[in-house]
Amino acid sequence: MSVRVLTGSDVRNITTKLSSDFLQSLMGDVFALISSSEDATSYLPHRTSIPTENHTALFMPARISSIGTTMKVVSVPSRSDDTRGLPASTLVLDKHTGTVKAIVNARSLTALRNAAGSLLSTNLVGLTSPARIVAFGAGEQVLAHLDLHFRAFPSVKSCTIVNRSLNDRLSSVTAQLAIKHPSVNLSVLAYDALNVTDEEKGNLQTCLSDADIIITATPSHIPLFPSSWVRSGAHVIMIGSYTPHMKEVDTDLIMRAIPTSFHNQEAQLPILLVDSISACFAEAGELLEAGIHPSQVIEIGKLVLDERKHVQARTETRDSYYKSKDVGNDFVGPITIFKSVGVGLQDVAIACAVVDMAEEMERSNFKGSTGVVIPDFDS
Repeated sequence: MSVRVLTGSDVRNITTKLSSDFLQSLMGDVFALISSSEDATSYLPHRTSIPTENHTALFMPARISSIGTTMKVVSVPSRSDDTRGLPASTLVLDKHTGTVKAIVNARSLTALRNAAGSLLSTNLVGLTSPARIVAFGAGEQVLAHLDLHFRAFPSVKSCTIVNRSLNDRLSSVTAQLAIKHPSVNLSVLAYDALNVTDEEKGNLQTCLSDADIIITATPSHIPLFPSSWVRSGAHVIMIGSYTPHMKEVDTDLIMRAIPTSFHNQEAQLPILLVDSISACFAEAGELLEAGIHPSQVIEIGKLVLDERKHVQARTETRDSYYKSKDVGNDFVGPITIFKSVGVGLQDVAIACAVVDMAEEMERSNFKGSTGVVIPDFDS
């Protein structure tokens, strides 16, 4: 039995062949599985953590019977000033022999599967033609999220990337996006919520005031901005916090995404989507601090299942509602939010899709790297 080893470079090369539509559909299948009351085909044991000298190593096995079985290993740095990112690898098992068939560098894959889920949320509840995006952070998550959104929405004309400092990581992300998406006007802004000047506050408030989509991908423990800077109708994607003590937005913003009797039900506003109710109410600091009940949020998989039952699309209704009511001109009205902490089943889907694509590219004699195959690994 052979083993295919895919480096980070191999993975980036292969994933460029995966369309945004395919990636959304892939994550839609996963989320639908999570939200299905009849699911008996997936397995997601609780992750195991082991402390090491400089990291906490996380081991996350998962299985989707129709797709495959994997185990992702991620090392989370112990020091907050460690900016090298999260080393991550995924083992993919062969369904027939039970041996490892591939070792995949998962550094960028985690960001890609998160971005695909976030893009799905935008298509489900966001405006159909967003023009301006503001993103917080300068890592793989922001790069993947912006790349997918730019690819999916040619309507995006400008984007501001906000980071604590104008560092090399920010320059790298901006340069990569500028090469791939020259039609988007990119700008950067230094903003440290713990040490900020009045001028910097004013600059950020101006950026947020007309943003259609706001993406937060930071490990912040304090809100990055006040709710009053976000205009009604914005779609907020929150993917940074993953512990009860972390939070990227304030409670006021969360409450603007919670339906009340006063909100327009025909347009289905507002709405707070999560990838998994059980996971988010154990790990998402913003939701826990807001004190909301699980019944006040909706799993994104529920919307996917509704769409597949031919329920009327929400986005056209939202667009027409905003145009008629002009709700986008105030900063207290309804918004939509997608909060994601990540689900292990997403790793199964994306890792297996990459390995399958590598094998397909190899069969078609693709002129490029599809990894290194080590023969007779199990001999």
